[in-house]
Amino acid sequence: MATFRIFIMLSALFLTASLSYGADLDERLKALEEVSKQQQKVIEEQQRLIEGLKQDLNKLQAGEPQKSTETQVLELKEKVDQVAEAQTRTIPSVFNPAIGFVGEAVFSYRSKGASLTGSSRPGGFDAFARSVELNAAASVDPFAKAYIVANASADAATGEATFSIEEAALQTESLPGNLTVKAGRFFGEFGRLAYIHDHELPFVNRPLVLAQYIGGESRTDGVQLNWLVPIEHYVSLTVGAGNQFGGDVPPNNVGDFRRAGGLNYWGRLSSYVDITPDISLEPGVSGLWNPKTVDRGGSFTQPDGSTLSERERRLTGVDLTLSYKPLRDNQFTSIIWGTEVLYSHNRYDEVNSDGLAFSRDIGSYGLYSYLAYKFHRQWSAGFLYGFVEDAQDNTARTYEYSPFITWSLSHWNQLRLQYTYTNHNAVSGLRPDNAVYLQWAWIIGAHSHGWQQR
Repeated sequence: MATFRIFIMLSALFLTASLSYGADLDERLKALEEVSKQQQKVIEEQQRLIEGLKQDLNKLQAGEPQKSTETQVLELKEKVDQVAEAQTRTIPSVFNPAIGFVGEAVFSYRSKGASLTGSSRPGGFDAFARSVELNAAASVDPFAKAYIVANASADAATGEATFSIEEAALQTESLPGNLTVKAGRFFGEFGRLAYIHDHELPFVNRPLVLAQYIGGESRTDGVQLNWLVPIEHYVSLTVGAGNQFGGDVPPNNVGDFRRAGGLNYWGRLSSYVDITPDISLEPGVSGLWNPKTVDRGGSFTQPDGSTLSERERRLTGVDLTLSYKPLRDNQFTSIIWGTEVLYSHNRYDEVNSDGLAFSRDIGSYGLYSYLAYKFHRQWSAGFLYGFVEDAQDNTARTYEYSPFITWSLSHWNQLRLQYTYTNHNAVSGLRPDNAVYLQWAWIIGAHSHGWQQR
């Protein structure tokens, strides 16, 4: 525990929606022309207002001003400046996308090597440019908006940065019935943190259970439908389908012809409840099903010499977030407790050491739970606990314990210090590990991931 002391020191809906969205091209062009005419009317009205205000200003300045008149002159000048600024600022920038960059570096020390811990990063001292991210977002037309997130990160072995498109999606804005459709490459809505980017997490590393069962971030190529239920309380229902699900998960390879069973299907039902003006509760349930994975991830060799090849992927989750944010002091004080429990129940083709093949179902549990306490406008601290059973061998278990402290110099510049103790039972064959991480993340320009800021 010497490293710990060091840390202490350092401190069918979809089809209906698609048809309703598919308006004729002529109707869309007419709508665009109408919007253009309305914008022109706004410009003309603003110009008339400017001219009228200037005339009033000249009349007042021509006379002998009294104290009250001087005040009126100043007010009129301010109004003229505001209208002129609004005219020049809003109209030309309507078609410009919001562009931003996010950079993140993680410096660490781990007490064991990668071969003993199963980590993708080396033990000892390590500097990791985990991501340099470019994101852009804008309205396409009155019916949809789009965003793209491009990411580059360094390879642990070569140090070379690999560039990839993490997200590139289109999202509707004007469907009837509180419906929204998203299509392209995006993070599918599953659970609480799976579709949050790494630098937006309340701690340094993604919980083990998400890395094990989902593959990190819930990236997918597909389509997703969201319905905001038209009732008094907030209730959101999301369903989607795509040819992959998970940042480290390749698209399902089902030979040269992919049937519907080769796709991933997921859904999430979530709600929000104000218990008191200062306390809120956000519950949610999620599910993922891939009827035919066809050897996703390759073959897994078991301790007894048998091999497993995945044939069906099933994952369910329950999440809960309880927040205390006092209305009178919410910039300086807040307490957030979040937890999520996942159950992986997959079907495998097993070939034993005698060469006999048969089908086998394996069910595994995992969870994470964290508490984050903000005690100052710039400072917060917390603790993360995680537990996961291996998806291919539920007798192999891993535990993680991570206290952390965050210093937000501003909204765009943040430092986080975290200590993590990882322990494995004997079945896994891995060794306990102590690690200290220092994360430095920064933002320039606009920062939004598909309008999902939480």
